[in-house]
Amino acid sequence: MTPLAWPADLGPVVCVVGARPNFMKMAPILRAFATAQPPIPTLLVHTGQHYDKDMSDRIFEDLRLPRPDVNLGVGSGSHAVQTAEVMRHFEPVLDENRASCVLVVGDVNSTLACTLVGVKKGIPVVHVEAGLRSYDRKMPEEINRVLTDQVADLLYTTERSAEANLLREGIRAEQVRFVGNVMIDSLRSNREHARSPADTLAAAGKDSACLGSKHGYGLVTLHRPSNVDQADTLQSLLTTLREVAAKLPLIFALHPRTRSNISKFGLEHLIDAERMILLPPQGYLEMLGLMRDASVVLTDSGGLQEETTALGIPCLTLRENTERPITVEYGTNTMVGRDRTAILHGVDEILAGGGKRGRVPELWDGHAAERIAADLGPWLIAHHQAN
Repeated sequence: MTPLAWPADLGPVVCVVGARPNFMKMAPILRAFATAQPPIPTLLVHTGQHYDKDMSDRIFEDLRLPRPDVNLGVGSGSHAVQTAEVMRHFEPVLDENRASCVLVVGDVNSTLACTLVGVKKGIPVVHVEAGLRSYDRKMPEEINRVLTDQVADLLYTTERSAEANLLREGIRAEQVRFVGNVMIDSLRSNREHARSPADTLAAAGKDSACLGSKHGYGLVTLHRPSNVDQADTLQSLLTTLREVAAKLPLIFALHPRTRSNISKFGLEHLIDAERMILLPPQGYLEMLGLMRDASVVLTDSGGLQEETTALGIPCLTLRENTERPITVEYGTNTMVGRDRTAILHGVDEILAGGGKRGRVPELWDGHAAERIAADLGPWLIAHHQAN
C-alpha cells in the first residue's frame, strides 16, 4: 500500500502552548508528528501566558522542545484580559500561515482563546485531553474545557470516562478518539533524566538532611486560587501542613502566586523553617525527581495527580473534586479537600505502610502521541481532499 503523502498545498498544524502543563503534553506530540509517515508539518506558537523563566523557558530545555516559531508574549492579566489578548495576537498568526488545523492541549486560557479564533476562521480545531470534567463551574479551567470541547472538530481523550462526558454533552461519537495520556508519554521518556532531590536541594542552597528522614519526605504544591487567594483558607492549609511536617519533612515548591500571598497575608510564621523546605518554582526534571522519590505528594495540581498515579506514589489532593477521576478509581490519588482530619489521617495511613499504590490506567503506556499522529495525519489529508 502506497503511504500517504502530505499535500503540497496543505499547511502546518498550528500547535499552541501557553502554560507549564501544555509543554509536557506538546513535547511528545511534536516528536511523534516529526516521525510520522508522512511527517506532519507544525508551527509551534507560545502564547506567553506563563512568562516566568523558571516556569516557561526552562521547561523547553528540560523537555527537549524546539523553541517556538512564534511567541505572542501576552503575559499576565485577568482571565478576560488574558483570553482577549491571546485572541488578538493569535489571529494574525493564522492569517499569515495556511494552517491545516489548530491543535490545543489541556484547559488553560490559551486553549480556549486559540480555539475560538480557529473556529471563527473556519479552521479545524483539535483538542488533546478532551472530555475531562470536575463539574465545578467555579473553576475557570472547567469553563475552558467545556467550551473548547463544544466547538472542536476532533477530540482526543485520556480516559474512557471522558468520552461518556462528551457524549452526554451532545458531541458526536465519531469526533472522539481514546488515545491515552500524552503527559505520561513525557514522564516515561524523561524519567531516567530526572534530577536527584539531593542535587535539586543543593542547587537551591538547602540542606538535604530531610532526604534521610525515617519516613522520607513529602512534596507539596499549591497554586489554585480557591486554595491560596483567601487569607483564611491559605492560613488553614498552612497550619495543617505544619502539622504534617511534624510527622515527616516537607519540600514545598512554591508557586509565585502562593509565595506572594503568604507574604501579603502575613503567614510566614506558619512555615516551620526546620521541617518545611521552601523552593522556588522548579523545572520539569527537578519536579519529576522530587515526585519519584517522595513518600507522599500533597497537591492541588491536576497534572501531579496523573504523574503520581503513573509513578505509583501516594497522592493526597487538596481539592473537593477532580476532573481526573481515573486517578482516584485506578490510581494512587485520594481526595482530602482542605479537611485537616482527612489530610492528617491520609498522611498517617501512608506512613504506616498504607496508602494507595493503584495501577497504571489503560493506554497510559507512553505511546499516546504516536496514536494521535497516526490518526490525525490521515484525517487532515482526507478533510483537505474533501474540501
